[in-house]
Amino acid sequence: MRRGYAGLLATLLLCACPAKKPDAARAEAVVRYPPAEGVPGCRLYGEPRSVGAVPLVLAEMSGLAASVQHPGVFWSHNDSGNALQVFAIEASGKVLATVTLTGGPAGGSDVEDIAVGPCTPGEARACLFLADTGDNFERQPRAHLLRLPEPERLADDTLPVDTLTFAWPDRPHDCESLVVEPGSGRLAVITKERDSLGEVFALPGLAPDRVAQAVHLGSLRAPGNADFLTTAAALHPSGQRMLLRTYTRVWELRRPGATRLEALLLGQLAEVPGPSQAQSEAITYLPDEGSPDDSHAYLIGSEFAGQRLYQVDCR
Repeated sequence: MRRGYAGLLATLLLCACPAKKPDAARAEAVVRYPPAEGVPGCRLYGEPRSVGAVPLVLAEMSGLAASVQHPGVFWSHNDSGNALQVFAIEASGKVLATVTLTGGPAGGSDVEDIAVGPCTPGEARACLFLADTGDNFERQPRAHLLRLPEPERLADDTLPVDTLTFAWPDRPHDCESLVVEPGSGRLAVITKERDSLGEVFALPGLAPDRVAQAVHLGSLRAPGNADFLTTAAALHPSGQRMLLRTYTRVWELRRPGATRLEALLLGQLAEVPGPSQAQSEAITYLPDEGSPDDSHAYLIGSEFAGQRLYQVDCR
């Protein structure tokens, strides 16, 4: 989102202040990212490696989600000011299909993230969910998710979406992160805050003919409160890890045995490898080909055509 430039500048100015030295925990995390113990996936991540570039049609890439139906394919989209479309791409950035969406909110959309999960909790069919939750000035008491069944074929098409409306329980929030809880199919959002990594809200009872009420689950803070403004998130297929992308870093929340977000939020938050990118707003785990319910890597994207797409694998 464009407001991110101001937030990023403020963060950089704070970090550049010579009178403030990084604390020991922060310095240790930068030198050697803490290993993940007792949870599925990588114990230690390697360094980010470039695997492709952001295509021209995704010059304002704001979300990434791995496809359920099409191995090796990712769904992505632009944010506000662009046509309401989703794109099927490879990790290299090659565009495989463009899907134009109809039936979104009459007042326009500001889609900030994307996730793939059951169309409704417990349903086998997979849907794409787009978080129409951008609110720069925090004035809207309601926000929306857009839902459509994941296309069975990778071809240019025009498809309708359902609009799922929810209300914030406290105040309007700017929000750029959407996740789907493995197993339950419950959807949740993470707000974009200037003083933390965000507030987590579950979204029970979503349906096209009603306004659901968001339920606050907890808050996220970096160690030493050293980072803010979460711009993207992804839940691991195990439910025991969650990635958080900010403009400057990547964090992973870990909790062995967690099956619900409420439990995961009580876990350890550790910094993990992330490249330096301009306006980074997209991240997703990569399902393992041999074990779709696991993941040992993640993919990171950013705004601006030609910016590199990075993959982080096990060390």
